Amino acid sequence: MTALTASAQTNSGSLKTLTLEDLNFGGNNYARMTPKNRWTTWWGDQLVRQDMEACYLVNPTTGKEKVLFTLENLNRWIGASDSNKVHSLYYVSFPYADKSLALVQTPKERILVNFKSGKVSWRQNSSGETHQEWCPASKAVAFVKDNQLFVADAKGKVNQLTTDGSRDIVYGQSVHRDEFGISKGTYWSPDGQKLAFYRMDQSMVTDYPLVNIPELDWTPEKGQSRMATLAPEKYPMAGETSHKVTVGVYDLKTGHIVYLKAGDPTDRYFTNIAWNPAGTVIYIFELNRDQNDCRLVSYNAQTGDKIAELYRETDDKYVEPLHPVTFLPWNPEEFLIQSRKDGYNHFYLFNTQGKQLKQVTSGKWEVLNFLGFNTKEHAIIIESNECNPIQKNIFMVNIDNGKRTLMDADGKGWHDGSASTGGKYIYDNYSTPTIPRKIAIVDTENGHKTPYYTAADPWKGYTVPTYECGTIKAADGVTDLYYRMVKPIHFDPKKKYPTIIYVYGGPHAHNVDARWHYCSRGWETYMAEHGYLLFILDNRGSENRGKAFEQVTFRHLGQEEMKDQMKGVDFLKSLPYVDADRLGVHGWSFGGFMTVSLMTNYPDVFKVGVAGGPVIDWKFYEVMYGERYMDTPQTNPEGYKQTSLLYKAKDLKGKLEIIMGTNDPVVLPQNELSFLKACIAAGTQPDFFVYPGEPHNMRGHQSTHLHERISQYFFDYLPSDPEYSQKPTVKP
Repeated sequence: MTALTASAQTNSGSLKTLTLEDLNFGGNNYARMTPKNRWTTWWGDQLVRQDMEACYLVNPTTGKEKVLFTLENLNRWIGASDSNKVHSLYYVSFPYADKSLALVQTPKERILVNFKSGKVSWRQNSSGETHQEWCPASKAVAFVKDNQLFVADAKGKVNQLTTDGSRDIVYGQSVHRDEFGISKGTYWSPDGQKLAFYRMDQSMVTDYPLVNIPELDWTPEKGQSRMATLAPEKYPMAGETSHKVTVGVYDLKTGHIVYLKAGDPTDRYFTNIAWNPAGTVIYIFELNRDQNDCRLVSYNAQTGDKIAELYRETDDKYVEPLHPVTFLPWNPEEFLIQSRKDGYNHFYLFNTQGKQLKQVTSGKWEVLNFLGFNTKEHAIIIESNECNPIQKNIFMVNIDNGKRTLMDADGKGWHDGSASTGGKYIYDNYSTPTIPRKIAIVDTENGHKTPYYTAADPWKGYTVPTYECGTIKAADGVTDLYYRMVKPIHFDPKKKYPTIIYVYGGPHAHNVDARWHYCSRGWETYMAEHGYLLFILDNRGSENRGKAFEQVTFRHLGQEEMKDQMKGVDFLKSLPYVDADRLGVHGWSFGGFMTVSLMTNYPDVFKVGVAGGPVIDWKFYEVMYGERYMDTPQTNPEGYKQTSLLYKAKDLKGKLEIIMGTNDPVVLPQNELSFLKACIAAGTQPDFFVYPGEPHNMRGHQSTHLHERISQYFFDYLPSDPEYSQKPTVKP
């Protein structure tokens, strides 16, 4: 086991104590207690800082700024009225690298302003639009209104593309419940003359009966009913009938729509829509319902005819396409694919005939993000964890020779980058376990790094716990697992402390990385202020560690994860300052599932648990996610029974509180209610708390109330030593 310390607390009595209002994202003081940031966007290869009141051009070699225009300027130029003005410049964009045009949005219009001449270049009505996507090439916009899909061209002519849109027939929106990297439903061709869009028929999918209740300020004078109203959610549960998706293509010039001739959409997924540079061919990854057979298929955008199957990837467990093909800017006949076929996510170069030309990146590490191209160098700019499994660093990779060059400021920490349009510069926003935030501008041609911004420590003057990071071996005895430990303030290694394991544990997430305080959550600091030791372990099944690391959980979610978490418990018990008789556990969503799993599978180990929005039985979860990791209940009945917590309700011994939002469309309330029913039948006694009208996560200040609720449960049933205050710190 290795351990590194990020920062140490101080015992000075003159320091202030951090509260939930400081530490929770819904807290009234939270914004002032996070490291300050800079908001920027690219104007070609020029960097622009956006602020509430002004936009600034940033010199990439000195970091100095000069004003481009102000909010006052902009509203004067567009002739803003009280009801139609720009209120902030945070969301201004610069869509044309060679033109001094800023795109701004008012409550009613989309406007291009020439900020050098101070004149409006173009404007377009935007009232009533939802799911809108504007295309810089044609200045056309696709949007949804009253369930129908529309396109407005640059001259303002509006064309209604559909007439049968409804709750059952969904157009121009994300499909397949946002899985497979899908986050939207419209895709413009590069020239802006064609629009690919999703059509989802979910008429055959069962409605789950969620309910809206009247607001607290309800009065009959407002014409409102006191009666709760139905808010049904189309929810395809694992093993049940799912929706059918097709892809349409609208031609602005002809006004015609064709649908891609992909065959029967039943039990198939269509993901990662991409265009070739000429706007004549559409590329889609097509996946079977078992999610173990993935094919890249090209289609003629004019006729909808299938052209060719270019690539196929199969796996005995699952294939999960998350990224569209990306064409090389300097060669319209070659594109990149991201795949885990060698065990880790890497780039591969293909030609348009489907021939693999080379593997561009390789190694026992993962490409985490694609930032863009450096066209001059024939290179891609990526983020990866090549330096360390818990780091994210920026590299430039030459496509021609495969050479990788580290581009970020110091090769340590966690880097969030963005590349300029041509890839000449990288904006590197990063932190390390001891550095809240630094920002540098990197010149990719010579590697020069210009310091741009350093954030002050917002917790200076407050008591701060000690944050440590280390590794232990997984239950397989071989794999390194990373943990974070947060020690109580005034830590004394001769004392014993109640310890809470915070857990998520599921795919597509991790808890421990090399950011400030090892990415510790504010609630952990709050509990450390109150005398608790916190322990967080990324078990096998979590993200960024390769395919085998993730897929070990296949068909039996929670089982290997629990084995790894119990190795964490063994480690904790080996520490003289951990009170093994006062162990608690808390998590949300998949972490809620893990919390209830640990409380019921190891009832003599964990005394107290708080489970938020927990999956209780994977039969109640959605088709796309659930079947990827568990197969169907029909094909894997043993796995579903093994992982179901309904059969474990009888084993509950400790104090367990379950929390949920009554309008959760992700983990349906049927999960928690079924578990309560099983506990009643078994004679066990969990506690239960709900947030009326809330979805899967609590919004606004209710989140602070939630974390006070979680904390108080541990204060009550897993108390720390009397020297630490256990009083609530949240006020209305």
